Amino acid sequence: MKKKIFAVVAAIAITVTGLTGCQSVTKDFGGKTTVKLEPNQKLEEITWKDDSLWYLTRPMTDEDVPETHTFRQQKDFGVFEGTVTIIETKE
Repeated sequence: MKKKIFAVVAAIAITVTGLTGCQSVTKDFGGKTTVKLEPNQKLEEITWKDDSLWYLTRPMTDEDVPETHTFRQQKDFGVFEGTVTIIETKE
């Protein structure tokens, strides 16, 4: 009996771990998602709409410097917190 319970728990843990790159899983169950913007795009704003991650970008100017933005979700009691990292690049 203990082996069956362990197998079920292990299967669930592997499934959740494997899906942590998915936006909706990151939002609902925590984990990490990384978004690499197209080259020469600057992040302006980011938000969730239901389970979809929406972000507003604009073209980089010559003065703009690429940055990495980290957005952390904070839920009650620190359970299922997620992190979304946005990476900008310039060619």
